[in-house]
Amino acid sequence: MMNIFTSLLSQPVELKPEKQQRRGIEIKSPREIEIMRQSAKIVATVLKEISELVQPGMTTADLDAYAEKRIREMDATPSFKGYHGFPASICSSINNEVVHGIPSPKKVIRSGDVLKVDTGAYYQGFHGDSCITIAVGNVTTEAARLIKIAEESLYKGIEQVKAGVHLTEIAGAIEDHVKANGFTVVEQFTGHGVGRNLHEEPAVFNYRTHEIPNVKLRSGMTLAIEPILNAGSKNTRILADRWTAVTVDNALSAQFEHTVLVTDNGYEILTDRTEL
Repeated sequence: MMNIFTSLLSQPVELKPEKQQRRGIEIKSPREIEIMRQSAKIVATVLKEISELVQPGMTTADLDAYAEKRIREMDATPSFKGYHGFPASICSSINNEVVHGIPSPKKVIRSGDVLKVDTGAYYQGFHGDSCITIAVGNVTTEAARLIKIAEESLYKGIEQVKAGVHLTEIAGAIEDHVKANGFTVVEQFTGHGVGRNLHEEPAVFNYRTHEIPNVKLRSGMTLAIEPILNAGSKNTRILADRWTAVTVDNALSAQFEHTVLVTDNGYEILTDRTEL
């Protein structure tokens, strides 16, 4: 889930978690990391299952109900549901919807849709957070390429992660790959630290900026890295529901996110789905 989730988009770098338990950037202990592996695995499992079951004719409410059921079956609770009033367990954003789409029984998924599904799980005191973009049925060549570059840009950022590296190196790797492929980086939303709280310090930008201190990574940090790409303008606007962000020019948008652990020698992708 993107940072500034609860700011209702007025102050992009001013998000404060609803119940901030600790200030500053937390370094997780080995025991806490092991718990986060479990919360992240729950998220990864749910997203993998959704990617396999989604089909035209389903509604986004169907996906939300499935996600909540599965999260609870694995002895966790949905991180998003009730978070500053958000009414669902997933964010489901289709085509020109950028982030924070609210699931609805009226929103039918169709072949050709670019579907973003973002969810989180709270397990034994810690959150996992991840997002995927699904090409539903037969999508256009442009849509397929946007999804491909969005996922690649996430991994370009993750590949920079290592103790001693600065956040700008992650941001720069993402931005360079996106721009080289002719897409734009949405600047209104950022990644974030994640752990005891769904949103923690630091903000993890997807483009080079001097807006915040350039944090040096330390082993034991846990970050939600999550670039969003648009096929057109980088700018967004908010719908009347006060949650859903859409592209200003109706262009397609894609997003991928992983919860990542910083290690001495590199990184561990806690929400990795490949081994499930």
